[in-house]
Amino acid sequence: MRAWPSPEIPVLPVAGPPVAVHDTPSSGLVTTAPDGPARLYVCGITPYDATHLGHANTYVAFDLLNRAWRNAGHEVVYVQNVTDVDDPLLERAAKVHVDWVELAERETELFRQDMSALRVLPPAHYVGAVESIPLVVDLIQRLEAAGSVYRVDEDLYFSVTADPAFGTESGWTREQMLEIFAERGGDPERPGKKDPLDCVVWRGEREGEPSWGSPWGPGRPGWHIECAAIAMQHLGGAFDVQGGGSDLVFPHHEMCAGHAQVAAPGTAFAQVYSHAGMVGYDGEKMSKSRGNLVFVSALRNSEVDPMAIRLALLRHHYRADWEWTDQELWTAVDDLAQWRRALSLGAGAPAAPVVSEVLAALADDLDAPRATAAVDRWVAATLGTDGLADTSDPDAAGQVLAVLDAALGVAVWFD
Repeated sequence: MRAWPSPEIPVLPVAGPPVAVHDTPSSGLVTTAPDGPARLYVCGITPYDATHLGHANTYVAFDLLNRAWRNAGHEVVYVQNVTDVDDPLLERAAKVHVDWVELAERETELFRQDMSALRVLPPAHYVGAVESIPLVVDLIQRLEAAGSVYRVDEDLYFSVTADPAFGTESGWTREQMLEIFAERGGDPERPGKKDPLDCVVWRGEREGEPSWGSPWGPGRPGWHIECAAIAMQHLGGAFDVQGGGSDLVFPHHEMCAGHAQVAAPGTAFAQVYSHAGMVGYDGEKMSKSRGNLVFVSALRNSEVDPMAIRLALLRHHYRADWEWTDQELWTAVDDLAQWRRALSLGAGAPAAPVVSEVLAALADDLDAPRATAAVDRWVAATLGTDGLADTSDPDAAGQVLAVLDAALGVAVWFD
C-alpha cells in the first residue's frame, strides 16, 4: 500500500539531543538509544470514516518523535498499518450500502491527504491488513507450534497465559482488563474459551463477509495479530517505540506484545510503549461511535490553514487529555499570523536560543507546548510586543523557519 508524499524538510546545522519519551509500562521517561536506525511502529486507522482531530493528535505526536530522532542524527524506519478489513468497516459499508473495498480505499486516500496537509512524515512501510494476510498466517502457525492457539468453532484464539509477561505492558489488573475488554472488541463471555481474555487471531468465514484461504479454513485476521505480524516483519524484535493512542494500551498493545513474545521467546516486542492522550469535544472523548467528531478534511475545506490546525494540536502535550474548541483553532490562526509577521522581517531577536530550546523541548518527551512557547517569546522580542523590537540577528528568520519546519513540522509560507 502506498503512503503519501514526503515533504522536504531542512537539515539543521545543529544536532538535537538524545530523545526521551514516556514509557507506559514503567510510568517514566526512557532515553531512547537506537542501535542502527530508530524503529517506530504507530497503529493506523480503520478506514470507515474520515480523519478526525483525535487521529491527527496521535499522528502529529509521533511525527514529532520521528523528527526529533532525525534531528538527533538517526535514520528512522517508521511503520504504520491500515486495518482495511475489520468489523467496523464492514458494518459501516453495509449500513451505507457501499462496497467495503471502495469505502476503505476512499477513506484511506482522504487520510493520506490529511496527513500530507499536516506535514506528517510518511511511514517507510504503509501496510494494509489485507496485504499482510500471508504474514498473519505465518505468525499464527508459529503460535500454533508453540501451543498457544486453540479452536472455538470456526475461530482460532490466542491463549494470553502463554506469554509470561502478559499484563506488564498495560500494568492493568485482571479486573480492569475484564471490565474494558468487551468495549474494545473482545468477547469475554464466549463459551468454549479457555480464558475470557483470550483474543481471536483468525476469524472463520461468515456469510456475506470477505474471507481468505488459510490452513484452518477460509476467514480473516484478528485485529491484534495484524499489527504484531506487520511490526515483526518490518522492524524485527525489540524495536524502539510502539506508539498509538492511550485507548490502545489494552487490549491492543498488550495483545500485540503477547503474540510477538510467544512467537519469539526471550525477545521483547518493543522497548518502549508510548501513548498519546485523547481529544474531547462537547464534553466527551472524540470518537466515531459517539459522533462528536471534528474532521481534518472539513476544516481544510473551510479554508483553514492546515498549519494552524497543526499548531493548535502542538499547544497541548501529546500525553494530555484535552478538549477541542473552536477557540483553540482561531487562537492558533492568530498566533500563526504573528509568527508569519515576525518571520517576514528577516532580521530578528537572536535565533540560537530559540533553536536550542525547541530541540531540547522536543527531546524531552516531545514537549511541543514548551517548544511553541519558545517561538512565541522570540516572536514577541522580534516584534517588540513587550517593548523595543529586537532585530539584532540579521539571519534570525531563516534559522527559526528551519527549526519550525524540521522539528515542529510547521512550515510558514508568505504571500
